[in-house]
Amino acid sequence: MTAMSNILYLVHRLPYPPNKGDKVRSYHLLRHLQQRHRVFLGTFIDDPDDAQHLPTLQALCPDLHVERIHSRSAKVKSLRGLLAGEALTLAYYRNAGMRRWVEQIKAEYSLQACVVFSSAMAQYAQPLLPQVPMLVDFVDVDSAKWTQYAPAHRWPLSLLYRLEGRRLLAYERAMATLARRSYFVTPNETALFLSQAPECQGRVQSMGNGVDADFFVPNPLRLNPFEAGEQAVVFTGAMDYWPNIDGVSWFAADVLPLLRTRWPLARFYIVGRSPSSQVQALAGAHVVVTGTVPDVRPYLQYASAVVAPLRVARGIQNKILEAMAMQQPVVTGSSCADAIGATVGQGLLRADTPEEFVEALKPLLESPYNAAALGQQARRYIEQECSWQAHLSGIDSCLGSLRAKPPQEVVA
Repeated sequence: MTAMSNILYLVHRLPYPPNKGDKVRSYHLLRHLQQRHRVFLGTFIDDPDDAQHLPTLQALCPDLHVERIHSRSAKVKSLRGLLAGEALTLAYYRNAGMRRWVEQIKAEYSLQACVVFSSAMAQYAQPLLPQVPMLVDFVDVDSAKWTQYAPAHRWPLSLLYRLEGRRLLAYERAMATLARRSYFVTPNETALFLSQAPECQGRVQSMGNGVDADFFVPNPLRLNPFEAGEQAVVFTGAMDYWPNIDGVSWFAADVLPLLRTRWPLARFYIVGRSPSSQVQALAGAHVVVTGTVPDVRPYLQYASAVVAPLRVARGIQNKILEAMAMQQPVVTGSSCADAIGATVGQGLLRADTPEEFVEALKPLLESPYNAAALGQQARRYIEQECSWQAHLSGIDSCLGSLRAKPPQEVVA
């Protein structure tokens, strides 16, 4: 396409700063779309701290509309939705101001397509059909995530999570049927969705995550944040996210004691924003909970080892890609490793039990030389296989096949 087209881009969470998994992907997709299109971005703020970044996002995307989500009132709406027989997620993100803005953009501009990031935002794109084709980036099969949560929680939450999984899956299937094309972050996620939605065969494809290898790169000028002599085993991630909470709690309780019997200087660093009370309670002599840090890169660069002990996780974990870009081998669960696809020789080590984690960490903690050599291979893998441009170009062919409309403003 030679002429710039108008694209409506709807994102459930402010795509800036790109400091957590979904925001990293939605930010890079925004920047990718802006290379060829004028992008009208509609999004929500669900974290008051993000308000300070609005001027920066406005400069990046002048055609920006933001609505605020107030957690308490949104949860009340979700419960009303539950009683009405719909998924909690849909009611949580239902907003009259966002709906009016979408209608206004549709009335004033000729739109080539609406790109939806996260299934919850499809409710705003659906009324524009069929005049404005819809593309949905589901990222993960979110319904499966809710279903996975259920066994780890007691009743009534277990019942609620199973119900949310069923209802959200029904909605995901309906939206994928209406969409011109839908995307998931890995072939495994795509296959999982198609196994539950076979009617969507041929309308769904994979579109992987990348990593900014120019930003995540070692720099000898950075200061080492660790104490002299300790062997820092590092996990990074948003610490108000339940799979991360579950993972670090399990590692601290079941893996760290075994590690310390062999490496008494091992210390577990949990690096990430908004640690929950459960995570904060892990802090002690052998566990450091940092909370928000100005820059995660020093913690990755100088770690003795990096782990991602996630037991409930969907799709590609950006935290793993970032660590590998920082020349760090990573020890993670099989499901996370499968999603990325790198091998042990490329710096991605698999472990699912406490004993397997100890064995996988052994060559890293016993030999800095081995760790450095694997780290170089990890960096090489990222450079060759994980650029954002290569992965996100998958959406270009679909946008290019849509009938181009001249980006003329409608005169009232």
